[in-house]
Amino acid sequence: MTAAQADPQIPLAKLPETPLIERPAVADGAALWRLAKDSGTLDVNSSYSYLLWCRDFAATSAVARGADGTPVGFVTGYMRPDRPRTLLVWQVAVDAAHRGRGLAARLLDDLTARVAAERGLTAVETTITPGNTASERLFTSYAARHGATVEREVLFRTEQFPDGPHAPEVLYRIGPLSF
Repeated sequence: MTAAQADPQIPLAKLPETPLIERPAVADGAALWRLAKDSGTLDVNSSYSYLLWCRDFAATSAVARGADGTPVGFVTGYMRPDRPRTLLVWQVAVDAAHRGRGLAARLLDDLTARVAAERGLTAVETTITPGNTASERLFTSYAARHGATVEREVLFRTEQFPDGPHAPEVLYRIGPLSF
């Protein structure tokens, strides 16, 4: 659950072409799977899971579309069942041709503003593997833009992953948020 190759240091206003950001549709599932696969840093889930995600969690996810309507970035998330005002951000990815323009930050800002308006939102959580500086910057800059604090703790240790070596996942809790 991390951001892939995001660069939140670039001001959002520098996007030369402003992609449309909206809820994903099932038809976007294959493109989201390809973006995750092409990121080179995300844990890629099955293509089936991206189709389901676009169907079942579209209200808590966002897709950025290029001028031709093709997805060029996405953020997926869900509301935590035991914390219904907390959005867990699962994955963030931006196509290589659109990186370095603040699109990941814009996706995250747009999504959380929408979720806050529709469902109420007081916190954002994500996990980041140590050394993923792009994700660390994306989420710490998000917290700074929203005047929130960031708490960190190891959520899953290396030895808890059954499928081979995997870096630990550090939980980032960002809040309280007010919109």
